[in-house]
Amino acid sequence: MVLALTVCGIVVALVVVGLFVFGLRRRLIQRSGGTFDASLRWDTPEEGDRSGKGWAYGVARYNGDRVEWYRVFSYSPRPRRVLERSAIEVAGRRVPEGEEELALLSDHVILTCLHRGTRLELAMSEDALTGFLAWLEAAPPGQRVNVA
Repeated sequence: MVLALTVCGIVVALVVVGLFVFGLRRRLIQRSGGTFDASLRWDTPEEGDRSGKGWAYGVARYNGDRVEWYRVFSYSPRPRRVLERSAIEVAGRRVPEGEEELALLSDHVILTCLHRGTRLELAMSEDALTGFLAWLEAAPPGQRVNVA
């Protein structure tokens, strides 16, 4: 009986520590400011795949001329993807359709982009989209920026 209570106590303590580390990581990412919630689908096919598969929920952070994207459900302190402002080309935007509506947060808009020849999609709120497009357009003089 004592062994079972000890094991249960250890399991509960590990779950609490795990949740605390998730929260601490999110605070550390947001500490420098300029973050927004964004789902990402990397290397999407040419024809829009509206199945809802491949989306990963995350947090994006502006860092100079880069956007660093972190998975929410990860313990890694490093970004999963880094998008450089000079390499991003916006191809269009659309609203989620079909199963994508279930895979993404409500009120999100999907932005289709090319980054160094890789097709990707970012889903974010209208406010975050406005900020993202303004960030792209605010590139230093001489940088090529393509915002559709």
